[in-house]
Amino acid sequence: MKKIDWYILKKFLTTFFFAIFLFAVIAVVVDVSEKTDDFVKSQLGFRRIITEYYFGFIPHIIALLFPLFVFIAVIFFTSKMAGNSEIVAILASGTSYSRWLRPYWIGGILLAAMLWFSNQYVVPKANQIRGSFEARYIDANSSYSSLLNRANNIYLRIDSFTYAGIYMYDTAIKRGGPFFLYTVKNNEVKKNLRADYISWDTATKKWKIEVIVERKLLPMKEEIVQDVERQMSYSFKPVDLSRDKYTKDKLTSPELDRFIQLEELRGSEGLNGLKVERYRRDATCATVLLLTLIGGIVAGRKVRGGSGVHLAVGFVMAALFIITDRFSTIFSTKGNLPPLIAAWIPNMIFVLVVIYLYRKAPK
Repeated sequence: MKKIDWYILKKFLTTFFFAIFLFAVIAVVVDVSEKTDDFVKSQLGFRRIITEYYFGFIPHIIALLFPLFVFIAVIFFTSKMAGNSEIVAILASGTSYSRWLRPYWIGGILLAAMLWFSNQYVVPKANQIRGSFEARYIDANSSYSSLLNRANNIYLRIDSFTYAGIYMYDTAIKRGGPFFLYTVKNNEVKKNLRADYISWDTATKKWKIEVIVERKLLPMKEEIVQDVERQMSYSFKPVDLSRDKYTKDKLTSPELDRFIQLEELRGSEGLNGLKVERYRRDATCATVLLLTLIGGIVAGRKVRGGSGVHLAVGFVMAALFIITDRFSTIFSTKGNLPPLIAAWIPNMIFVLVVIYLYRKAPK
């Protein structure tokens, strides 16, 4: 990398991190003003509010608007460079337009990788922290609270041959019962297991079933086995039994992949919403790179009106991107549009926008 690369990259990252830090501070101040009464009612100290709520709220709000602030940062500092005729000087010195865009590629890829890792692992954990706090102390009618205070009857398919059910399952204590399990092959029941109780053992990370009666149906006889207690490694975990519409936001990507597989095995409806969320975690990272290039190309041209015109054009493009994203999601969750295509349609469209702007840019 040359000095010009470091110069542009430093301006890019400095502007972005300053903008996102300033926005995070403003978001926290506004959120505190709205939730002051709730914090007082919770009777929690300052430290617990920070660790049990804002450690989740800040990553959530930053990730939500991360691509937009990348876009704004690129337009802002590039427009300033164009206004000072720096870009004209760079291109007039013999630097090609593609070469001038190199630091934008580097910065965009760096920030995209940062967002990718956060979307896969950090933001879901943050959503767990934020969601649990809001359910306990702010929103008494949330799905978390309703699950916490009532029991559920749950039926699921464990694999191609095995079906199970848990009566009166409590998601708070991770315990329920009675529990039953059937193994079916060639339309015949081969094994029937019943237990009075099933609970999640946090130490062994396995299910514990108690007071067991197991029947194995053989061609000419039936074998009955009784047992007091067993440790079982079933394919589902407590998080898979939570009927929470926000579950997809709280699962890391490996957990979400496993959850989708389990839901497909169960034959559950509404899987497109889960798949769109999974694919969008990757697609959003490509969005960061595309918006970086669009911002650099649009703001790199010196125009009358300066940064104001560039920001106006940028916001129009961001609005179009968001509208496209919303429409594709609706067509997937409510229609038959494949989730992978729904998640990537906005990026596909804006790749064409990048190509068009690049060809039309004065070089």
